Amino acid sequence: MSEKLETAIKEKKATVGVVGLGYVGLPLIQAFIAAGFRTMGFDVDQTKVDRLMAGESYIGHIPSEWISDCINSDKFVPTADMTRLSEPDAILICVPTPLSGSRDPDLTYVEATARQIAEALRPGQLIVLESTTYPGTTRDVLKPILESKGLTVGKDFFLAYSPEREDPGNPQFAASTIPKVVGAGDETSLSLARDLYTHAVVEVVPVRTCEVAEACKILENTYRAVNIAMVNELKMLFARMDIDVWDVIDAAKTKPFGFQAFYPGPGLGGHCIPIDPFYLTWVARNYGLSTRFIELAGEINQKMPEYVIEQLMEILNQQGKPVKGSKIALLGVAYKKDVDDPRESPSFELIDMLIQRGAVLTYNDPHVPTLPKMRGHNVPDMSSSDLTPEYLADQDCVLIATDHTAYDYGFIVKHSPLIIDTRNATKDVKQGREKIHKA
Repeated sequence: MSEKLETAIKEKKATVGVVGLGYVGLPLIQAFIAAGFRTMGFDVDQTKVDRLMAGESYIGHIPSEWISDCINSDKFVPTADMTRLSEPDAILICVPTPLSGSRDPDLTYVEATARQIAEALRPGQLIVLESTTYPGTTRDVLKPILESKGLTVGKDFFLAYSPEREDPGNPQFAASTIPKVVGAGDETSLSLARDLYTHAVVEVVPVRTCEVAEACKILENTYRAVNIAMVNELKMLFARMDIDVWDVIDAAKTKPFGFQAFYPGPGLGGHCIPIDPFYLTWVARNYGLSTRFIELAGEINQKMPEYVIEQLMEILNQQGKPVKGSKIALLGVAYKKDVDDPRESPSFELIDMLIQRGAVLTYNDPHVPTLPKMRGHNVPDMSSSDLTPEYLADQDCVLIATDHTAYDYGFIVKHSPLIIDTRNATKDVKQGREKIHKA
């Protein structure tokens, strides 16, 4: 059974299917097409499929022309028909793994996808979970669902875990240029997954088990969350001491060893760093342990939007203005600069708080033309305002939440009466510094 799939992978005759056509799945398809494979993309969102079939990209760094060319050449077949999951030789699962309202792991999408695959599963297929999750998910959640129809892992079909490592907006790295960690519960599954990814990525790093690969991704993102929490806490401390934390970090990073620079901000965003540490704390509780260090970091990071609003209120009060009725322009709703991805962006916490306090709120983001609906937030219907001199001058406060490089910060400072900068975006602006406050 494995020999046929092994040969198909080696000769690039295997069809690669990706479930979840978002910021992880679509770049992964791009990498496999570049490697010479035919691909299929599965998504329950028919709107996404329709846009792709029309040759339209909905992700900023993937050109519509490329989508159109791949559709027309049959290198990429998008579909919402999950009964076709029997067609690909390898199925890579890239669906969301959010948190529940109580901040516990929500594996709804993973489990639903597993059941859809199980219904269509045929002997000889390779299944790889890429969604970030807690150690043990592939073994304890995915495997039993896939085996529920009578086929056996390692004998009839093959199962592995390989965490996605996308970094949207980073021009130095793409799906194909980031080393890929791969783990499996049996040698055949590991070998097949390793062989498949070897064609599409710069390096494959095999590990002994799925659990090691799952824990690897959690470690990477928890490491970042904890260090960001530390500099966020130091930002609040140094502000009281009248010390600029950005100057401190710039000085510290001149040390050529023993220090890695992390930067403060208005809160954590994206699909990984705000979420993954809570997966680890949840599984730790199941083993009778308390991850106090990680939980404390999470508390600090979650408080940062509130800290920004407190600073904004204090600065406005110094000018004799309440937040209620003040015109406030929020710059940037994407979770990081130069991307169109708003997932878990702290900007939506800021929007909620400003609206609750009666601010007259508008926003600008060159990458997000209209505010998307976000789970857990009361997002108003609003479109990005043009950054004209008149618009900026009419504001009581301009709040920089995302430091897009498309912004002309000198222009923004020149025409705005008051700037609150959460990202040190205005560091190189020389004129009008008296109007700039960091938060």
